Amino acid sequence: MMSKGERVMSKGERAKSAREKIRAQQAAERAREQRKRVVTYMTVGVVAVAAVGLGAWYAASKSQAELAGDTAPTTVQSDGSVVMAKSGVAKPVIDIYEDFQCPACKQMEEVSGSTFRNLAAEGLAKVVYHPITIFSTEPTKGNSVRAGAAARCLTDGKQWLAFHDLLYKNQPSETVEGFKTDQLVTWAKSAGATAAGIDTCITGQKNAQAQLDYSAKVNKEQKLQGTPTVKLNGTAMDNNVVFTPKDLRDAVTKAAK
Repeated sequence: MMSKGERVMSKGERAKSAREKIRAQQAAERAREQRKRVVTYMTVGVVAVAAVGLGAWYAASKSQAELAGDTAPTTVQSDGSVVMAKSGVAKPVIDIYEDFQCPACKQMEEVSGSTFRNLAAEGLAKVVYHPITIFSTEPTKGNSVRAGAAARCLTDGKQWLAFHDLLYKNQPSETVEGFKTDQLVTWAKSAGATAAGIDTCITGQKNAQAQLDYSAKVNKEQKLQGTPTVKLNGTAMDNNVVFTPKDLRDAVTKAAK
């Protein structure tokens, strides 16, 4: 029952109020769904499937990216993996399985890359990068193979890391041909790679087959479900931890005790 003096809403006003409530509810639901979405690159064989929304998810994270500090000694291995660790540090081991064409890998690097490097520099972990190719269709497969093969041409650890960062900084869209060999040569030189033969190694894609072979081997042995995949002492870490620097640091520090 209305109190004395209370105005009766017209039919049009009641309809407008109802529409506004519905729009508000829909907006709230969209916000909840956006927070829940995470980009993952799932591989069935070597087929990659992407969901949308990781950018919004990690940007909303309460944990900020760490400032980069010193870099631990970095060594390029003969199989194409790259080890970053202080002398005498053998564990815990952080294995990072990444694809230079994978947008989620780029975003992981942006938010947690400095944490991985800081942990290695502080002697709290041995970090091992595994650049692989997860894509099976073009143009993403070709982009990934060219970038991975080019990275294998750099044998100096410091230069490899700089090139690694440039690849993510210049990552092409998944819908276009990118990571062209002339670009890769330019970025390699920007990373400090001036060794004889670096140009022909990249332009000739000397390491393309090695990149594909290593990718197939790693996918089979590690039973990867996608990239990025980060394993701590052989156990896959939850992406919620990987994309939250504070939680990532806490998990690794705990494993180091």
